[in-house]
Amino acid sequence: MQKNTPPRSTIRLTRRGRIVLVATGAVVVGTAVAVPLLTLGTAEEESRPTTLAIPEGWRASQVYAAVDKALALPAGSTRKSLDKAALKLPNDAEGNPEGYLFPATYPLQEKTTPDKLLALMVDTANKKFNGAPIAAGAQRNAMNVYQAVTMASIIQAEAATRADMGKVARVIFNRLERGMPLQMDSTINYALNRSGLRTSESDTRIESPYNSYQRMGLPPTPIANPGEEAMRAAVNPPPGNWLYFVTVRPGDTRFTADYQEHQRNVAEFNAQAKKKESTAKAAG
Repeated sequence: MQKNTPPRSTIRLTRRGRIVLVATGAVVVGTAVAVPLLTLGTAEEESRPTTLAIPEGWRASQVYAAVDKALALPAGSTRKSLDKAALKLPNDAEGNPEGYLFPATYPLQEKTTPDKLLALMVDTANKKFNGAPIAAGAQRNAMNVYQAVTMASIIQAEAATRADMGKVARVIFNRLERGMPLQMDSTINYALNRSGLRTSESDTRIESPYNSYQRMGLPPTPIANPGEEAMRAAVNPPPGNWLYFVTVRPGDTRFTADYQEHQRNVAEFNAQAKKKESTAKAAG
């Protein structure tokens, strides 16, 4: 049970600030983008990419699709290669590489295979995550590294800018310490396998271990593959008492510990959104 917390139906936390009290809410999470593929050489060689860039915040499903495309394989080939990839994942992952397909640019050679490429991504993640700064930071905050990666994946999805990542991390810590549900729309979207769609009240009642409106604590796995900035925020958040945040307009994310102030920020956001919608309709 929450203590001194308004009813769940009135609290919405979201990356882009699409918060609507009582009825509906919205969130924008990372969506698939074109994979930057660098090519060199003759016209024939130019049809074959030489590198594959994985952006921060992509889900494993997006990575699989990008690898299939880059290696000119039938859809689903990379996912099927998981069984033979022998990925060096932590025990808590139970074979699921979500969170450990580290975002970076990877070379593609003639003999590159999906399983070898996935193994390289996981090996890169292990080097980044198991080093002293991250591992020690996780321990300092009473987490293991896998939990830190899970938290970082939420931070990556929810923070509007890199500058906001630390504060988002502190909101997560503060809510966990107070026994409050995280209520992050990014986890709902992961459960529903979608991106950039509106999150309704019925969505927040779905039966899923990723429903952070109904279930306490972190989700069972990461919800995306975080970058280094999000990882650093997860293990070393700044001090603060924030419990709520909303992006009223681009570049203006407001964090507060006061629910009434949060409601005023939400009202301002709603007014901005309504004005934008009216302008769009008039232009159409």
